[in-house]
Amino acid sequence: MLAARQGAPPRTPRRSGPGDEREGASGLSGLTSLIGTAGTVGTSGIAGASGTAVTSGAGHTGLRAEAVARQGGDCLTANDWICAEFVRTRGQELTDATLQHVGITLASVALALLIAFPLALAARRWRRAYGPVLGLTTVLYTVPSLAMYALLLPLFGLGAAVVVSGLVLYSLTVLVRNILAGLESVPDEAREAARGMGYGPFRLLFGVELPLALPALMAGVRIATVSAVALTTVGAIVGYGGLGNLIYDGMDSFFRAQVLTASVICVVLAVLADVLLLGLQRLLTPWTRTGGGARTRARIRGGGRGGPGEGASGGVRGGGHDGGVPDVPGEPGGVRGVPEPAGKEA
Repeated sequence: MLAARQGAPPRTPRRSGPGDEREGASGLSGLTSLIGTAGTVGTSGIAGASGTAVTSGAGHTGLRAEAVARQGGDCLTANDWICAEFVRTRGQELTDATLQHVGITLASVALALLIAFPLALAARRWRRAYGPVLGLTTVLYTVPSLAMYALLLPLFGLGAAVVVSGLVLYSLTVLVRNILAGLESVPDEAREAARGMGYGPFRLLFGVELPLALPALMAGVRIATVSAVALTTVGAIVGYGGLGNLIYDGMDSFFRAQVLTASVICVVLAVLADVLLLGLQRLLTPWTRTGGGARTRARIRGGGRGGPGEGASGGVRGGGHDGGVPDVPGEPGGVRGVPEPAGKEA
């Protein structure tokens, strides 16, 4: 056996060829792929769990923010119509816009009154000017506000003067008509009595006619002022609209709190101006708030129920309880204050 082993050719060791190297590489690649797949699965699971947790956390945060906004904690973020936070943070801007609005309104009404008064006097003195003055002011009032500002731009440029001049032209219609109505309501007896006392034209106008025309004049001023407060907002197209600037900016950006707040302030300004002017009217015309009723109106008209200068029974007013010659009792059909001729039987 040993000899057989010794006589057998020696066993040559097997060499590894290219095929063997390919098989080894293939096995190593498979192992690596298996490990990578396991790692990918593990990483995906971790990432998926983390993503789910992050998404869930973000969802809870959004829900909490929405709940807080609904409860009024952040009305600016929720874009609510009523927002006290907007008033607190934008108070200075609201104040500046309100002051600009008031300034434009006061300037326009004052200038309109200065122009309307001489126009009304001219229309009253020269009847030929009556129709043209009223017709021109009426035509100006029919022009749309945007078109009016566009027509005035070449004359005054881009500025507050355009807005003020437009409001002046709009106010002339109301003021001229009310001044004329007030002056024409003055009774002729009052003018004749003033002339008999030596009143000249200037003193007659400012001492008798104008005070008696104040109720109608102040009514026109109130209407013109309230209209000017509303029309000033249209001046935002040229950048001088006061509160109108905030309203238009808020409408462009759909900022609800800004639109509502500026609109409410504008309404408050109009109501406040009307109330203040009504108080001024009652202060300047105390005779309209004494006595009350038909008797007060009769004193303003200068006569009783029978018309201006007439007594209650239709005759010439002799005074009675309002002063002058006392009434003669028992003579309702005769002339007040003048007794019947002697010897005439009823």
